[in-house]
Amino acid sequence: QLSDQQKVSESPLSQFRGVYLPPALHPLNKTLVKGGKWKDVDRTQEKRRSFLHDFCKKYNSRKKLRTHLMHLVSRIYVEDRHKVLYCEVPKAGCSNWKRVLMVLNGLAASAQNISHDDVHYGKHLRKLDSYDLKGIYTRLNMYIKTIFVRDPMERLVSAFRDKFEHPNSYYHPVFGKAIIKKYRHDANEEALKTGSGVKFKEFIQYLLDSHRPVGMDIHWEQVSKLCYPCLINYDFIGKFETLEEDANYFLQLVGAPAELKFPKFKDRHSSDERTSAEVVRQYLKELSKEERQLTYDFYYLDYLMFNYTSP
Repeated sequence: QLSDQQKVSESPLSQFRGVYLPPALHPLNKTLVKGGKWKDVDRTQEKRRSFLHDFCKKYNSRKKLRTHLMHLVSRIYVEDRHKVLYCEVPKAGCSNWKRVLMVLNGLAASAQNISHDDVHYGKHLRKLDSYDLKGIYTRLNMYIKTIFVRDPMERLVSAFRDKFEHPNSYYHPVFGKAIIKKYRHDANEEALKTGSGVKFKEFIQYLLDSHRPVGMDIHWEQVSKLCYPCLINYDFIGKFETLEEDANYFLQLVGAPAELKFPKFKDRHSSDERTSAEVVRQYLKELSKEERQLTYDFYYLDYLMFNYTSP
């Protein structure tokens, strides 16, 4: 057992170096949960936790950590009042989760009135990598850590629809222009100039290209590389498919105010049909059999870790 002073004086990786993972699975503290209606949700939660733990034990038991600590925790949001760490997975309810964290933190009275821009550009919430080493270690050890995930293909199609099928002052000029230039052989001047109108097949070509013309983006990065679920011991694994009941059970676990419920509203493009399995099927039809297989392979770890059925 190192003293706090020793921990702080060492390099960020030293505490983790050489440790075989995953860490131990700790029981959830359920003392704040009221009423018996959460039994099914709790049972599902315990299954998910032990499934991920067993998966990590099986696939990671011989892999040592090679990732810098600051990178490891760079997607994790901190809520100090209720001792919550939330790893952000875009397109899996993250906007509403950040609204909830702001309410828990006393930064807003209600999740309903917080705008999209306030959520994503307001700098109201701190991330774990903004603390010193002692602060990071203390929170990783003491706080309840949660992650919310989504079927990988649904998440991918949802990200494509959001960023490329609606006007976007960042994704069209930065990603769109580069994608059209490299993968569309008969591109007209307008498309090359604006980067608008990227087709799903072109987007997949970019995703699968080891020499991508632009880098990766958090909206379609694998969860295994955003949140490192085999290196960080998440206490609670929520799923987008059961978002509301999972989130409201989690709020019970952390002793949130009784009136705080997870918001139901869709953050943007509220008139659009939600990205469902049927919507995904239509998009996958645009791909060749090989492209579909390679896209599945790209997200293979996410499928395995969170026990999603292959499409």
